[in-house]
This record gives sequence, structure tokens and C-alpha cells, in this order.
Amino acid sequence: MIRVLLVEDQTLVRQGLRSMLALSGDLQVIAEAEDGLQALHLVPEHRPDVMLLDYRMPHLDGLGVLRGLKALGALPPTLILTTFDDDDLLIEGAQAGARGYLLKDVSLEVLLQAVRTVAGGGRWLQPVTPSRVRGPDAATPPGEAIALTSREQEVLRLMAGGYSNREIAGLITTTEGTIKSYVSNILSKLGVRDRTRAVLKALEYRLI
Repeated sequence: MIRVLLVEDQTLVRQGLRSMLALSGDLQVIAEAEDGLQALHLVPEHRPDVMLLDYRMPHLDGLGVLRGLKALGALPPTLILTTFDDDDLLIEGAQAGARGYLLKDVSLEVLLQAVRTVAGGGRWLQPVTPSRVRGPDAATPPGEAIALTSREQEVLRLMAGGYSNREIAGLITTTEGTIKSYVSNILSKLGVRDRTRAVLKALEYRLI
């Protein structure tokens, strides 16, 4: 049984999610929080297998919950729930430790699959469509193999963590100019124009 904790300030949405999860047979809602502050207390107490986390809440938003639980060493695999299809939201959530991102109008089938995937150690980024990730100037067709070196993968992971070129250079003990060269190669191989799209595409294709 996969134990789920719901964090959602809208009662009807929370009840709807609980009802959908109850249809699965292998997912169990063990606790519910109405705001972010309550979630900070309930998660360490119940230790859920997966947390479904609303992003925009009173008192403390989803990003604050992620950061707070991560600082405590108590962050479970987390799916962010939102009504906004927002690239910046995905980046912020991923940097704070979220494993996936779902829109609130998600179907039952997708919701259950996402929870199971995240509980099993995977990521769920279904709302991110390839056309939005790659952009109009994409050079890499969908499904084509993307060959990154081990060093490029390391730099890409640090990019996803929000580190600047200078900070990355310090972390892997090289020059900022070398990092700029790595970043340029990464953007070229992924067929994207900027760092944000690079991270989004890397997440979509599970390169990091």
C-alpha cells in the first residue's frame, strides 16, 4: 500500500483527490493538511510514501514546504499540484526537491500513474510538452538520443540546482570559461536556446 499525504487548502479539491485515490486499491490517504504550516508538522509525524502538495496556499506556499522539509531531512517524494502550467514553477519545484508536477484537472488514470511512479523513485513531468520545452528553434527531434559526456551531465545537474557558472566552476574546480563552454555544448546538444529550457528538457528526457 502506498501511503499518501494530501496538502491542499481547498476542501472540495482535497475531497476530490481523496476520492480518486480511494479508487485505486493500492493507494491510501493517511493524513491531510489544509495549509503549508500544517504540512510541516504532519509529514515528519506520518512519514508518507508520497506527498501531493498544492503550490499556492495561505501561510506557507508549496515551495516553502519543500524547502522546510528538505532542511529537516524529512522531504518525501512529492508531486506538486497546481492550476498553473508554468515553466518557472517547475524549475523552482525541482530545485527544491519535488519529483513531479501535475495540473489539478488531471485525469484519474494519470493521477494514479504519477503517484505510483514517484513512489517507485521516478519522476513525473507529464504537463511539460515537448514543444514548450524545446521551443521553436529546436534542433533535436523528439526521441533522438542525446549524448552528453559525464562532465556535461554533472554541469547540467548543477544548472538544475540553480548554480551560476562561477559557482559551478568552484564546485568542480575549473575555470568559469570552461563552464561557459560546457553550457554552450549542452544547449547545442539539447537543441535549446537557454538554461531554463535546457533543464526542462533534461528533466523531461530523464537526463538528470
